[in-house]
Amino acid sequence: MKDILAIKKAVSTLSEDEVKLYLIRILVQIGRVKEQSKLLEGPLEQQIAEPVASLLEYYTSLIELPAKRAFWDPTPDCTHVHILCGDSFTGSVKEALRGLGWIDTHKLVTMRENYAIGPLGELDTPVGRKLRSDWFLQNITENYNVSYDCEEEYTELLDNLEQISAQAKIIIWTSGNACEQTGLRLIAHLLGNRPNEIIVCDACAICEELFNRPDAYINYYHSGEIPSDKLREALLRINDGSRLTAVDIARLSQEWKEITRQSGVLRIWHEDTVLEVPADYYDSYLLEKLDSLQPPPGDDGFLKSARLVGEALGYCEQYVGDAYFEYRVRELIYSGVLEIKGIPTAMRFYSIRRRKG
Repeated sequence: MKDILAIKKAVSTLSEDEVKLYLIRILVQIGRVKEQSKLLEGPLEQQIAEPVASLLEYYTSLIELPAKRAFWDPTPDCTHVHILCGDSFTGSVKEALRGLGWIDTHKLVTMRENYAIGPLGELDTPVGRKLRSDWFLQNITENYNVSYDCEEEYTELLDNLEQISAQAKIIIWTSGNACEQTGLRLIAHLLGNRPNEIIVCDACAICEELFNRPDAYINYYHSGEIPSDKLREALLRINDGSRLTAVDIARLSQEWKEITRQSGVLRIWHEDTVLEVPADYYDSYLLEKLDSLQPPPGDDGFLKSARLVGEALGYCEQYVGDAYFEYRVRELIYSGVLEIKGIPTAMRFYSIRRRKG
C-alpha cells in the first residue's frame, strides 16, 4: 500500500506529455522483455536483464520526481517567488531561470488547474473542492484521471504559499485569458495582507512587445505557449511589472469571491473581466468548425474527434483547453446532434459527424 501511495503521488505531479513519455518508455521495455523471452537461448536472467534494469530505472526516477520538484519550492533564503498557471509554463520558466543562472534564488509555485473550466463555487471549503473534483472526474476524460483531487491541489498550493518568506519578492504571472486571470484573483485572495512586494507580469504582452514585428508576429493566448528563450527576456523585465497595492489586492480578492459565488463551469476573459458564460457557449462554434472540415474519403463522412478539437483549439481566441472542447463534443453526441463511431474514452478513439435524418 505504501508503494501504491508513493506511485500515485508521483504520477499526479506529471503533465500529460510526461505521462506519455513514461508510458512509451515502459512499453518499449516490456516489448523487449516479450521478444527476448521468445528467443530465449540462455538463462532468463541474462536475456531480460537490460530491459528489466531500464524498467527499474524508470520506476526509481518516477518515485524520486517529487523530491526533484521540491527543489523549486519556496525556501527561506530565496529572493523571488514566481507564481504561475500550468505545468507547461512552469517547465519553460524553469529552463529560462537555468539559462539566467537564477535557480538558487528564484523559486516557483505552480497552479496546475485550469480555472477557466469547472465549478469554482465555495472553493475555499472542502465541500466546494469536492464538487469541483467530482465534476472533472465525471466530465473530463483528457488530461485528468482517477488520481485527480482538487483537495490535494488546493492543499499543496496553500502549503507552498505558506513557505514564502517575508523578504521574497512575489511575481504573479498572468495573461489575457480566464484561466490565468482567475488564478491571479485566487492568489491575491490567498496572499491577503502579506508584507511582500507583489508584482504582476503579463508574459504574453511582454513577449509580443519584444519580439513581434509588422512582418512577423505571434499573438499568444496563454503563457504556456511561450518558449523558454523568449521567457528569459521577459524575466529580465520583471521589475517593470505592475506592483499591487493593498487596494489592488482587496479588489482582486473581492472579484475572486464574486467568481466563487457563481455556479457555472465555463469562464472567458472579456473586457478586462472574468465572465461566466453558459456551458454550451462553444457548441455552435464547434459545429461550424465541423461543417468546414473535409472528412477523409471512404469513412462515410466521419471525422476524428481529435481533428475537430484541434481545429477549434487552434482558431479560438480564448484559452479554454482541448479537454473542455472534447467534453462538449460528447455532450453534442449525447443530445443527438452528432453521431459517433468508436468509443468516447478519449478524443483519439472515436469519430463524429452530423446526425443524418
